[in-house]
Amino acid sequence: MTDKYVLILGAGLMQRPAMEAAKELGYKTLVVDANPSAVCADFADRFEPVDLKDREKLADLALSLGSRLAAVFTAGTDFSASVSYVAEKCGLPAHSFEAALNASDKVRMRGCFKEHGVSSPEFSRISRRQIASYIDPGVLQTISFPKVVKPVDNMGARGCRLVRSGKEFLSAVEDAVRYSRSGTAILEDFMDGQEYSIDALVYGGTLTITGFADRHIYYPPYFIETGHTMPAAIPEQRKFELIRTFAQGVKALGLSCGAAKADIKYTANGPMIGEIAARLSGGYMSGWTYPYASGLNLTKQALLIALGRIPEELLQCRNPLPISDAPFSLFEVPCPSASAERAWVSIPGKVAGVYNIDNSSGCPFIRDVFVRTGNGSDVDFPRNNVEKCGNCITASQSRELAVAAAERAVSRIVLRLEPDNRHTDAFLARREKRAEEHFPPDAYQFTPEQKEAFDALARSQPTVPRNEKTSSLLSEKVKNFADTIEDYNHRTLQDTLRLFDRLCPEHPQLEGRKFWRALARGGLQGILYVNDCASAEKNQLLHFSKKKKES
Repeated sequence: MTDKYVLILGAGLMQRPAMEAAKELGYKTLVVDANPSAVCADFADRFEPVDLKDREKLADLALSLGSRLAAVFTAGTDFSASVSYVAEKCGLPAHSFEAALNASDKVRMRGCFKEHGVSSPEFSRISRRQIASYIDPGVLQTISFPKVVKPVDNMGARGCRLVRSGKEFLSAVEDAVRYSRSGTAILEDFMDGQEYSIDALVYGGTLTITGFADRHIYYPPYFIETGHTMPAAIPEQRKFELIRTFAQGVKALGLSCGAAKADIKYTANGPMIGEIAARLSGGYMSGWTYPYASGLNLTKQALLIALGRIPEELLQCRNPLPISDAPFSLFEVPCPSASAERAWVSIPGKVAGVYNIDNSSGCPFIRDVFVRTGNGSDVDFPRNNVEKCGNCITASQSRELAVAAAERAVSRIVLRLEPDNRHTDAFLARREKRAEEHFPPDAYQFTPEQKEAFDALARSQPTVPRNEKTSSLLSEKVKNFADTIEDYNHRTLQDTLRLFDRLCPEHPQLEGRKFWRALARGGLQGILYVNDCASAEKNQLLHFSKKKKES
């Protein structure tokens, strides 16, 4: 191993592939993060607790290494501009600082796209001081909804949401500004269409696509990515249109040496760019699903570019793309296999227990299970992509098998909540915030006919008898769809009741309408909560009765 260092910004799980790649290439790792307890901090050869926003301190640290600094790198963070700033100071390969700023600030980004005629939504900038001017109903009446509001300088969908009406506007903008480091939000037209993620490397005047995935986005008014699947299921011509637009966006931002990552939609008017970042993607794509699907260690190839070395494997594996009128020579490293990532989520409350992780890990085609919440964790239905509870990743020669395995693995994992929690009670009672109509969603989205059958079942069951198998209580009409309708964790109604019966073979008599309503609203977590509250109440009554007899 050389005595030279790669300076890596961030010590979280998303930076683990970069740390591994640096070591495999024979370099030491100098890792910086404001959090000294970050999950990968102890893996570094040297760790320094530095705020990644503090560019001057980062540059001073880098310059102190002199000739022992070989590269500056990040993946899956907001701080590509910090990387470029330090790299420019040290004379190392990277996107220019100006280009990285263009890709970090969404207002600058949209301005670049507009100047160069790249398809993206119309937008306006809102600072913290300007929010008050929108309180005037006359101003709000001039806005055509729906709109999307987001911080200009954050990732992971923090503070990003759909604004469907004027009554949702103020709280949405306040949230976006709160999540912005600069105190600024961007308001833009809503793009309706299928969304995709694209990873690429810009090298020597060429742009190589290194990942093209379907993004699975749900739960308005928020944009929660419940997973992604690679390769994307998309007609080739439509894919080429999206890549051409992406290449135009990369050029407009001035990205020229390193990674570029896009969130992009295919709308009724064709491709439109959501955003382009000057880094490899987070969300397990660049470091996990793409290597599984392609066989290429993308992080290592990106790091070679940052080191000023030739990414030989990238050049050997890539194929030219037949796309004309693009500002780069375009290539792609294909995916002969498939990989899927799926997240599991929770209703609001506090976690009392996590079950079946080992069973999930043992599912066929599973490569990774990442658990992000455990006993005692406060959980909520996610409003951004950092509030999900965990992720399962699969790989297979078959896209269908990879998807089915990921969803099956998620469906096995159970987060049981503590009883008597006001947040869980509010959720099950459907108490919504004024600016969040129909959010969080019900676990099961019934058609009108299904709802009628389910409501009839609830009315016909005033109690769930003590120790009765709940899976045996379904009416014939509900049985017709009980094995097909799924909740947000890919569990059918029948799956949910069978899991409940397995976890609670001995349960008290339960109030029927409360049980069935909790099933529709909160799935397995909902009915476990109803059971556990009833059990806690029963135990409390027994305790008081015993105390009374003793006295």
